[in-house]
Amino acid sequence: MTGASRRSLLLGAAGAGLALPGLARAQAQYRPEYKLSVVGNRPIPFAEGAFQWAELVTQRSGGRINVKVYPGSQLVGGDQTRELVAMRQGVIDFSVFSTINIAPQVREVGLFQLPFLMPNHKALDALIGGEVGRDIFGVMERREVVPLAWGENGFREISNSKRAIRTPADLRGMKIRFAAGAIFSDIYNTLGANPVQMSFADLQPALSTGAVDGQENPINLFLAFRMDTLAQKHLTVWNYVNDPLIFCLSRSVWNSFTDADKQLVRECAEEAGRNQIALTRRGLGLDGGDDSSMQELRRRGVEVTVLTAQEKAEFARATRPVYEKWSQTVGAELVRKAEAAIRAATA
Repeated sequence: MTGASRRSLLLGAAGAGLALPGLARAQAQYRPEYKLSVVGNRPIPFAEGAFQWAELVTQRSGGRINVKVYPGSQLVGGDQTRELVAMRQGVIDFSVFSTINIAPQVREVGLFQLPFLMPNHKALDALIGGEVGRDIFGVMERREVVPLAWGENGFREISNSKRAIRTPADLRGMKIRFAAGAIFSDIYNTLGANPVQMSFADLQPALSTGAVDGQENPINLFLAFRMDTLAQKHLTVWNYVNDPLIFCLSRSVWNSFTDADKQLVRECAEEAGRNQIALTRRGLGLDGGDDSSMQELRRRGVEVTVLTAQEKAEFARATRPVYEKWSQTVGAELVRKAEAAIRAATA
């Protein structure tokens, strides 16, 4: 067949809506590797969700979409707050974003950091599984990224080396590390503590040397990183904020995939997200179930203080000025929608 004949055949097939063998593959020029960035590493649930997503996509695409995980936010020099910017710059292709880490760039996800907005997991599920979650995904799409599924890093509990925390007064004078976000500085200043922002990589040596007295993180991270060996002998379960995760990829990468592969990537993200949420909640004794994580804390000699509803309400009252201030930043209408969804779910 001459070159002219081949071109005529291709043009004729395209005009007739036919697919020649190999033509669809030729139209989808995939890269040898796609980079997925995530904070931390296995075995923590946060990172596990990212690894599962990468593995599912790679396996189910037959290696056509080869996703490699770069843990510890190494593609951004360990600074997890730069992952969204790096994705928009083309440095990162896939990521599982912490809503805390991207809140400085996407003000609407700061909703989840409003102190004591969500009393329990039912409240969180009502947000990420309903209209609020869809609204936030719409906001993400306007940042040139494609959100596909929700995950969860967990409710953030507070630990320290000094004493049990049961009232706002117990926090006075304590140096408490937080990861990112000016709202956390406001929360701890309001409670009389001394907030210190630092990366997770710097946290462990800071705890071991006493440079900070305490920190706030989900229980699964406390256990995985053995913070009980870093002088963290007191842990209070207060559920003051949660850190939902968003499984995302860059708009340019998404647009390069065929429709069938887009569906494959989405389904893998949703499956990994469900698994990740289940891992995060395992062992917390929810609804009277498996409480192995709580038992492990006590086995390690950690004094666990679980606040009552009345005690949480005292903290909520103390931090209400922070809640009202940051509601304006998040968006008053989105906050009202979230409050209504939570009331309906927890009534």
